[in-house]
This record gives sequence, structure tokens and C-alpha cells, in this order.
Amino acid sequence: MKSAILQTATRYLLPILLLFSFFLLLRGHYYPGGGFVGGLVASIAFVLHSFANGTENTMKILRYKPLSLIPIGLAISAVSVTFPLLLGFPPMTGLWFEEPIPVIGMIGSALFFDLGVYLVVIGVVLTILFTIALND
Repeated sequence: MKSAILQTATRYLLPILLLFSFFLLLRGHYYPGGGFVGGLVASIAFVLHSFANGTENTMKILRYKPLSLIPIGLAISAVSVTFPLLLGFPPMTGLWFEEPIPVIGMIGSALFFDLGVYLVVIGVVLTILFTIALND
């Protein structure tokens, strides 16, 4: 049974939660937050939408299967970890651009690692939950 109240609330909460998850992602390499927490918040936004509107409708919003986010996120994280090796530094050395970007601030390899984790977390959580929901 679908709830009109939950559907209406989800229409407004989905973009707000996704924006908050992006904020947590960008904030993560300076303060608590980052890819894992941001990915969980983004996953919760899509799970809430799934509860209100059905898994099939949520899959239409995503356009791609969440499983496809996992290798993309792993590749981004792996590149950010190994890129310092090309410059003669140990793996996982933080590399930063010299100029800050307005609104975002300093961008470095930690942000790309967090972005990879963000995509992996969204892919894993949504793949598991959507698989369970579609097999019920």
C-alpha cells in the first residue's frame, strides 16, 4: 500500500538528502564525513524513494544498475592510491592542486579516494537492498 504522505515527503527529501550526501563527501577530507558516510546518506535517499514509490520507479531514476557503480568506484579509488607512485611518492600520499577551487576548496587525491568509496558504498547498499526487494 502506497502512502501519499510518504510519496510527497520523498519528492522533497530525495534532492535534499542527495545534496547533503554530496556535502558530506566534500567535507570528508577536512572533517568527519567523507565517501562512506556520504554514500550511506545517498543510499538512504534512494531506499526511502523505493519505499514510497516502488523499487522499479527508483531504478528508473538511477538509469543504471547500482552494481555498475562498484567497479567505477573501485577504479577511481585505485587510481588515486597508485597515482603518487608515478611521481615517486609512496602509495596513498596526499597530492593537492596548488590553487583552491571556489566553494569546494583545495582538491587533492583524498577527495578522489573518497569519491570512489562514495560510489562503491552506493553500489553495494543499493544492489543488496534492491535485490532483496525485487526477490520478495
